[in-house]
Amino acid sequence: MEKINLEQHELIENAQNRIKQKKRLYFHFVVFVVAGIFMYITNKILHFYEEHDWYVWVLILWGFFFVLHFINVFITNKFLGREWERKQREKLVALQKDKIADIKRELEQKTSIYESKKNQNPE
Repeated sequence: MEKINLEQHELIENAQNRIKQKKRLYFHFVVFVVAGIFMYITNKILHFYEEHDWYVWVLILWGFFFVLHFINVFITNKFLGREWERKQREKLVALQKDKIADIKRELEQKTSIYESKKNQNPE
């Protein structure tokens, strides 16, 4: 029963984190659009530094970061999400257990060799 509750809690927590990621992405998009309109108005209508279309370069750079944000939320997260983290954690724990088992075996061998030498040469 405890394990089921723990798994359900983990699923709910994962869902909440995904919702937060998507919410931030959508908010980023809305701010991007509103800021783009504001920069266009500032450049064209208010004639702020009108000789150059500076807002285009700002929007291109910002758009690049938005695309990176989108890739992080919808593409990278699928490959490197919670499931990937869980598998990596299990893999590392298994490696550590193997190393500990090897050390124990080596220690047991050395102990048995020491004991056999001690029994052969009693002082």
